[in-house]
Amino acid sequence: MVKREAEQELRDLAQAFKAVAVTGPRQSGKTTLVKYVFPGKPYVNLENPDIRLFATEDPRGFLSNYPQGAVLDEVQRVPHLFSFLQEILDNATTNGMFVLTGSNNFLLQENISQSLAGRVAYLTLLPLSISEMKISGNADLLVYNGGYPAVFQQNLEPTKWYSNYIRTYVERDVRLIKNISNLIAFEKFLRLCAGRIGQLINMSNLAVEVGVDVKTIASWLGVLETGFVVFRLQPYHQNFNKRITKMPKLYFYDTGLTLALLGINDVSQVSLHPIRGAIFENLVILEMLKNRLNKGKQANMYFWRDNTGNEIDLLVEEQGKLFPFEIKSGQTITNDYFKGLHFWNKISGTLGGTVIYAGHSAQNRSHKMDVIPFSSSSLFDYKKQ
Repeated sequence: MVKREAEQELRDLAQAFKAVAVTGPRQSGKTTLVKYVFPGKPYVNLENPDIRLFATEDPRGFLSNYPQGAVLDEVQRVPHLFSFLQEILDNATTNGMFVLTGSNNFLLQENISQSLAGRVAYLTLLPLSISEMKISGNADLLVYNGGYPAVFQQNLEPTKWYSNYIRTYVERDVRLIKNISNLIAFEKFLRLCAGRIGQLINMSNLAVEVGVDVKTIASWLGVLETGFVVFRLQPYHQNFNKRITKMPKLYFYDTGLTLALLGINDVSQVSLHPIRGAIFENLVILEMLKNRLNKGKQANMYFWRDNTGNEIDLLVEEQGKLFPFEIKSGQTITNDYFKGLHFWNKISGTLGGTVIYAGHSAQNRSHKMDVIPFSSSSLFDYKKQ
């Protein structure tokens, strides 16, 4: 088993709350992690028809079998359980009794918000980070393979695995979340989103291309977000310049999944793809996001752009301070890499920043600017700026 960086945060939450819900994409390693962290707790998988029938017909009797708590996997399959769990947790005197997981995050969170709000802590577990995989070097290979544990640990062919993942997601999860009748149009929408990573979200254009209305696109985008397929990176809100962009950017929670949706079936195709820079940007932003979520932090990540083309790829807000990053897919450092940071320093009245690139050498530059390889562990030392 790959040691997960979220392990300590999960232990800490279990000590502070009566129950913990572990959310995240399907097959990101949630069940493996909770079984490892809580080996003494009974593990109950409610996908099992017999167990699910018992829990559905007699929820009180079912839960009485676990007086010290349990790991309840796929718990969203039995919605009635949550009301009975509320009673147990309200009367509990110890923390960390129940650990709840499930592959359908929308249903899981919906049931928790209705019955267990304020009683359950959340941990979001995304696919493996570069530091968890303990590999470095070829950026194209990393984005092609993605971070899903099955692909990494079993050395599976990414294209085949992700194709099946997409089929399962569209045919199973999407039907459960929303009553989407036109799955062909939805899958077209999904593939169009993959071609727009790192771009401002224009729902009107998507609606025209898919052949549906804007309201439908907004709803479908919410489905992808709920299922941990895509996320929006919001523009930084403070008005340093009145001409700032206010639309969010679109990114995927896994680059391997993105490439499969784009029809890339060999790693050699990555370097020649027209949106390789955006794919690399997605990889780096994901690495930052995983690091923060694994530590139980809020994302607090943004981008900044004005309508004249000045832009900062990533801003991370930490303890009231903004840390700017420029992300470059090239392996040779040029002065152009620093233009955005210099402009940001000028309008914000700050000094410093970091260029993250696909090369292998770190550099300390003048004006408190650093150059860091994308796979370096010092990527997260930005607070030293």
